[in-house]
Amino acid sequence: MIATIGLVIGIVAGLLLQPSVPLPLQPYLPIAVVAALDAVFGGLRALIDGIFDDRVFVVSFIGNVLVAAVMVYLGDQLGVGAQLSTGVVVVLGIRIFSNMAAIRRRLFKA
Repeated sequence: MIATIGLVIGIVAGLLLQPSVPLPLQPYLPIAVVAALDAVFGGLRALIDGIFDDRVFVVSFIGNVLVAAVMVYLGDQLGVGAQLSTGVVVVLGIRIFSNMAAIRRRLFKA
């Protein structure tokens, strides 16, 4: 219940305040969102499998976002930021779809 209330408050605050992302951080936002989605779908899969642990979820969520952002930052410093960003999105996308397939199989037995 607390998470739902926090989500609603966050959505309302975002709509009312309309925050902007600083220009230097804009290339990292899509990567952070995809990394966060990977953690969310992993957590949902764990919940459905009955092995969800909130501490593991929080560490996974923060860890995914930080590792993805560091990888893209290092790619930018090495001059291969676009290629590394694409790689990170592909890998995390595969994990998201893998988790969704497992969730679908578990829920619909298909």
